[in-house]
Formats: sequence, C-alpha cells, structure tokens
Amino acid sequence: MFVVIFGRPGCPYCVRAKQISEQLEEQREDFKFKYVDIHAEGISKADLEKTVGKPVETVPQIFVDQKHVGGCTEFEQFVKENQLLA
Repeated sequence: MFVVIFGRPGCPYCVRAKQISEQLEEQREDFKFKYVDIHAEGISKADLEKTVGKPVETVPQIFVDQKHVGGCTEFEQFVKENQLLA
C-alpha cells in the first residue's frame, strides 16, 4: 500500500495524517507513504484540483494506491475500516 499526502506547513490535519502514516509504516511492512509539501513543491490549488479531479478547499488531500481517499478524517476512517493499525 502506498499513500501520498498533499499538505502544507502549519496544518494540524496534515500533521495528523502524517503521524498516522508514520505509525502505519512502523507497524506494517506493506505500507509506505510520501508527504508532499504543496508550498515547497510549488503546487497550486488548481494543480491539486486537477490531480484530485474535483474542487479542493482543504488539505491534506490523500491518495491510497493512486485512489483519492479525501482528507484526514476520511483517511482515519479508511485506516479504521480496514483495520490497518493494531
């Protein structure tokens, strides 16, 4: 499983999503993630909307195996539903 998190500095939801991913990476050999700082990478809201395929109002925007999951709340739900964390 490969997760990509598009986030920005100072965003508490981005920090939370990154923490969950770090926990998953520690506990699971089949889990890897990449955090993309949209400010550092020069990614605009319009760029993010093209990637997501719909209007984007918030970050983080999270993809699991190239499928858009949503934000931090949706990612937490995904992790819970799939019982990924012990």
